Amino acid sequence: MTKLTLYVGNKNYSSWSLRPWLALEACGIPFEDVVIPFDFANGHPKFKEISPTGRVPVLHHGDIRVWESLAIIEYAAELFPQAGLWPEDPADRAVARSYSMEMLSGFGALRGACPMNIRREKRAIDLPEGVMANVERIETIWREAVARSGGPFLFGRFTAADAMFAPVVNRFEVYDLTRNPGSLAYMDAVKTHPAFQKWQEAALKETWIVVEDEA
Repeated sequence: MTKLTLYVGNKNYSSWSLRPWLALEACGIPFEDVVIPFDFANGHPKFKEISPTGRVPVLHHGDIRVWESLAIIEYAAELFPQAGLWPEDPADRAVARSYSMEMLSGFGALRGACPMNIRREKRAIDLPEGVMANVERIETIWREAVARSGGPFLFGRFTAADAMFAPVVNRFEVYDLTRNPGSLAYMDAVKTHPAFQKWQEAALKETWIVVEDEA
């Protein structure tokens, strides 16, 4: 099979890059990753050469280009149906995709106020209106999913749904957004997963600084 190449942004900051990278890595799908940093005011000129939208992440598979995190995950799930990117049960798959789409399209207050920042020291900030409502909804998702599946992940084992929420795990931690024991247990499961640890190790070695993401 033609190799998969996933182009991503800075691993310290790029939450949308983390999502498909983590899903593929955690599920054992072979791919090469190429980091193109956000080191220009408007991203990086190379983004326009590799992505139809001029943004990352983007997956190259031969002549095929797939952009947007969730589309990349779905494409990989079609290529590697035995990898288990989504839950086996049809009802669980539907819920997992619903959670993932909610993450894709929602929680703007949280994302705007609390950028993903792997190397940030844990410290609370003054939060604008709407952030804690986002936090409450996310914690409800985590609580209900883990209660239904038995954990430690949303659907028992790690799936694409957990990858979609992984940047939120970082936000909850470094901005000190929760003290809920159930949320902290789920966050710990994600943070200690070998795939997340591998991304984090690479992120901590980066030296690029994006000022607007240093909330």
